[in-house]
Amino acid sequence: MSELGVSARPGRQQPGRQHFGRMVLAHGRMETLLLVRNGEQLLLALVIPLLLLIGGAESGGVVDLGSGRRIDVLTPGVLALAVMSTAFTSLAIATGFERRYGVLKLLGASPLSRSGLLVGKVLALLAVEAGQVVVIVVAGLALGWHPHGGVVAGLLCAALIVLGTAAFAAVGLLMAGSLRAEATLAAANLVYVVLLAAGAVVVPASSYPAGMRPLITALPSGALAEGLRSLTRGAAIGWSSTGSRFLVLAVWAVVAGVVAVRTFRWE
Repeated sequence: MSELGVSARPGRQQPGRQHFGRMVLAHGRMETLLLVRNGEQLLLALVIPLLLLIGGAESGGVVDLGSGRRIDVLTPGVLALAVMSTAFTSLAIATGFERRYGVLKLLGASPLSRSGLLVGKVLALLAVEAGQVVVIVVAGLALGWHPHGGVVAGLLCAALIVLGTAAFAAVGLLMAGSLRAEATLAAANLVYVVLLAAGAVVVPASSYPAGMRPLITALPSGALAEGLRSLTRGAAIGWSSTGSRFLVLAVWAVVAGVVAVRTFRWE
């Protein structure tokens, strides 16, 4: 059996490690170009988060963001929103329609294994997210954001974003590999809106009723956004502020990833 439980084609040659690596990088570059050239996905991935950042920073007290400076609360949340936009919504919708139109089936017949195709998609996500992070951080700094914590906090933020990408991508691929393309489009957008409104992305968990906070921070959106807020505010690095956020994202990545591998249909 080959990856994702699909029988390998007779005579299909498996590439060597070096050749495999080059093929994955080439596929990652192709996926990155497709993401960047898609205007709708670019709008979702960059323009909407930037508008929320700028509008939220300038809107005064229209939305209660809890204690602290608004820009210090908003910027980490918008970074989490950017990751969710790219690694979940855009990936799920694009993969769903690639599956519908037979693109995945054609790619699955190429010398690159199916796991290599998925790794290429993840590399494309990380490349696009790197650009998103740079733009949002620069915009946040221009609006007066003052992150704390130094190099250690910055490295932990990067690790949290990578783990958040894995968690959201696993959920997105699970959805795209089991639902019809139209259902994936509707469900991905619905989940995006729900998490934006009630997932502690823009509004911190402390602004929600106390009874809702454990559930909200158990979501990948809440874990990522709250973890980034805690780290960039200079809070002491510990289990409650950082370690638990990594654990939540790791559980989502592993569980959703395993289910996606077992249920993903390529056509």
